[in-house]
Amino acid sequence: MSDELTRVLLLHNYYQQPGGEDQVFTAESALLEEHGHQVLRYSLHNDAVNGMSRLALARATIWNRTVYQKVRSLIREERPQVAHFYNTFPLVSPAAYYAARAEGVPVVQTVQNYRMLCTNAFLMREGRVCEDCLGKTLPWPGVAHACYRESRPASGAVATMLATHSALGTWTRAVDVYIALTEFVRQKIGQGRVPVDKIVVKPNFIRSDPGVGKGQGDYVLFVGRLSDEKGVETMLAAWEQLGAEVRLKIAGDGPLAPRVSRAAKRFERIEWLGRQPRDRIFELMKNARALLFPSVWYEAFPLVIVEAFAVGLPVIASDLGSMSSLIDHGRTGLHFRPGNPRDLAARLEWISAHPVELKRMGGNARAEFEAKYTARRNYQLLVEIYRAAAQRADVQR
Repeated sequence: MSDELTRVLLLHNYYQQPGGEDQVFTAESALLEEHGHQVLRYSLHNDAVNGMSRLALARATIWNRTVYQKVRSLIREERPQVAHFYNTFPLVSPAAYYAARAEGVPVVQTVQNYRMLCTNAFLMREGRVCEDCLGKTLPWPGVAHACYRESRPASGAVATMLATHSALGTWTRAVDVYIALTEFVRQKIGQGRVPVDKIVVKPNFIRSDPGVGKGQGDYVLFVGRLSDEKGVETMLAAWEQLGAEVRLKIAGDGPLAPRVSRAAKRFERIEWLGRQPRDRIFELMKNARALLFPSVWYEAFPLVIVEAFAVGLPVIASDLGSMSSLIDHGRTGLHFRPGNPRDLAARLEWISAHPVELKRMGGNARAEFEAKYTARRNYQLLVEIYRAAAQRADVQR
């Protein structure tokens, strides 16, 4: 345990649909407690949005006065030595940064999407990567195209929040250290208004080592949300073109579930399992030949890739965004051209013809996990970041 930073405040705005950001908040909370830190938690849940008027929600998104007062009161009572934020959108709001700073507490923000740069947080529009709002003080294209929830009023509220805090200097002055999950994310948010010297790279991790699988199954595995940005259409189109006899198991649910269901009925080689519990996912990973990750957006940090590495499973992924750096082509997996089913099919046929090389990639994937993504390594990095934030805050006081 760090003697200097024994009390830590973690703040998070839960999503209505559970996701990776919620998992990271839970995992890092537990990690700190396991190492003897006293962890204070402040969280809100987006289910509360259902009872709010559009105007009230817009105001809270820009500056939540109630949260500001509650966070200040919590800090005065508990005296944490660092405040670590995960998601602040929409209810926590950037006002909570100012509450922490008003009480002299260093502020750390983990960046798990592109909300500071983009109204929909994906840097994606109409199924393609979009950077139209990148670098703009007012992300007007996001409003014009109704990028958030397909609503111009909702997109306007998000754009107003971004423009307001850009004008206030929130992104440059209110946060001491940003945690980017990959070097790609660091470079992207550095193209906005975040000072590059405030951004450090720390990946996510897996708390418990699931152990290495044997890869004795005859299938490739997809795990994730069945939605456009995850490249589901690319994946299904690739199976229509495959010459090799490669089976696909799909674990997940989402808007494209009907499309996946039809494909599974049409092709015997495709099996849709629906949403599966975490233990079952690891079982499937341990017996798969490779994990398929065909996403077509700038994923910040797909935790499922690290989970695959942990069991010694190579990954076939789009050569895009963070996937390009997380997967070392030919060593821990393979890249294919994003959104290109023919190129994906070629990679799948290659692994069918090269089982020895594929097994070697699996061993390399496991070594990558042990070097970078264990709980022990993550804790070391996290404490170093907290110390850096405290030092920076001291200098600025």
